[in-house]
Order: sequence, then C-alpha cells, then structure tokens
Amino acid sequence: MPAPRDLVELRPEGLYCPAGDFHIDPWRPVPRAVITHGHGDHARIGMGEYHCSAGSLPILRWRLGEQRYHVHEHGAPFELGGARVSLHPAGHVLGSVQVRIEAGGEVWVASGDYKRQPDPTCAPFEPVRCDVFITEATFGLPVYRWPDTREVVRDIVDWRERCAARGEAAVLFCYALGKAQRLLAELAAVTDRPALLHGAIAAGVQVYRDAGIAMLATRAVAEEEKGRDFAGELILAPPSAAGSPWMRRFRGAQTGFASGWMRLRGNRRRRNYDRGFVVSDHADWPDLMRTVRETGARRVIATHGSTDAIVRALNESGVAAEAFRTSFGDEEA
Repeated sequence: MPAPRDLVELRPEGLYCPAGDFHIDPWRPVPRAVITHGHGDHARIGMGEYHCSAGSLPILRWRLGEQRYHVHEHGAPFELGGARVSLHPAGHVLGSVQVRIEAGGEVWVASGDYKRQPDPTCAPFEPVRCDVFITEATFGLPVYRWPDTREVVRDIVDWRERCAARGEAAVLFCYALGKAQRLLAELAAVTDRPALLHGAIAAGVQVYRDAGIAMLATRAVAEEEKGRDFAGELILAPPSAAGSPWMRRFRGAQTGFASGWMRLRGNRRRRNYDRGFVVSDHADWPDLMRTVRETGARRVIATHGSTDAIVRALNESGVAAEAFRTSFGDEEA
C-alpha cells in the first residue's frame, strides 16, 4: 500500500491540505484559502474564497475589500472536503488563529504567527493537541527572550518625558497592524496623555476601535496646525516614514523602534534609531519550545525565520523536526 499523504504539503502556491482541497495563507491565487490573520504576507488578494475567524473579518475587509468570506467562531468545526477544520486563537494580532485539521485519524495544526505574552488587543494563544505541529520560527534563536511588556511601555513613557525636557518629539516607529494597537492598549494602562499618529497607523487603529478594542486616545498628525511644536509628544509612525519628508515637520525629534529585533543592540545601531524597545508579536525562544511541548506533537515543521536552530534543538530533544521554506515574510522587519 502507498504511504499515506501528509495532511499539509508545501506547494508552489503555499501550504496545501490535499484532504480538504484548500490552502493555508497561500501566496498565489487559489480557489479556497484558510487565512490565519490579516498581515499582508498571510492574507493576499485573488483567492476564490476566504475562510477566516470573526475577529479577522474587519481587518480583511479593510485590506482586501469585499471578497467571498466564510466566517468561523473559535473552536467551531467545519468541513472542507474530507477534512474537519477548526480555528483556534493564536495571540498574534486581532483575529489571528491556528488552523486545526483532522483527517484520516491524524490531527495537524498550522500555527500561523503566534505569541504567548498577554496582549489586551486579541484572544490569548490556545495550545491545541496534535500529531504534527507547523510552527513559525521568526525569532527561533535562544538569544530572543522577551521582557515584560508593561515594563517596556513604562520605559516608552519615560523616554517621552525625557524628550519633552529637551524640547524634542518622541517618534516611535512600529508596524501599523497589531504592534501599534497593542502599544496604544498597553499605554492606556500607564498614561492618559494622547498619542499622535501617522496616517498609515491611524487607519488600522480605527479598525481596532470599531472592533471594540480599548486603546489610548489619539490624534492624527495631519490634523495638527501647521508650524506647531511637537516637543514632548509621542508619535507613532510606520518604519517606512523614517528618513522621509514627513519627518521634517518635527524640528527636533528622537526616534525609537518597537520590535523583537531590538533585542540585539546592533540592530538598533544599524537602523540608526536613538532607542530600541523590545516588544514583539511573535513567540520568543522559550515560548516556541514550550508551545511544542504543550501540543504533544511527535513531529514539528518549522516555517519562516530561524528554522535551522529550532529544527536542530527539537531533533536533539527527541522530537522529529524539519522545515518548510515558505514565502511568509516578517512584518517586524
């Protein structure tokens, strides 16, 4: 008898489930896609239909427009072909999920991107028992270990106050979907002073507000009067704004970047930021290892990131591990 096929295969279009005839976060157009979350490297235009979580729907509509969406609640099974599928919280950004697939007596889980730290803007990660676990490895090196986010947010507030004392603005670069909203939600617990937003950040913040996520009050930089002094203001902007003409409106400014990459001081120096704040929406090394243990998986497939290190560590610990070379990117870069 031929060997049974894997429940998920790597195809030119992306991760494919033969039993259910669907793709997970495909990077090329396919008839049927199951989407883990709304970041641009996981949710692309051109699919025949999209299966997603209820939390992801407003983000997908914002980014992809009106498509053929099928919305599913967390943990509620649905049938695709010969596979029984359910979506479970991934803790990455609003609406992010893992994809559980059951067929032929096996259970596979594709994690998408995930984190284990608390985040007031999304449902916490839910460990799902499975035979095979497909894990991200964005920060899959032992050096990546995250500090407490509340302490980092207090550091951001202190930085803003020191900038105010010097007559400078504090411009904090961060990713526009997920990171900015998490920072605003965390800031609301330690300050009531509003933040100012670049237009690219403001649009995503409004999507979260419309979904009922509580965050710090904000104003748009574009709506401030011309020639005003921004000294002492905390301003959130996407990394693409660094070095752009948009920065000229701030007569004096310090710049910071909020990302897991700031765990390595050399990254901050190479990118020419004054400050680096370690806040990540991905799992760090200890949480990657913990998550694999909690799934009980006998086999692990690592995708995008430092896959070599995690594959080697898991194989040495007795867990069969390998890597899929995917086209997923890294929004934190």
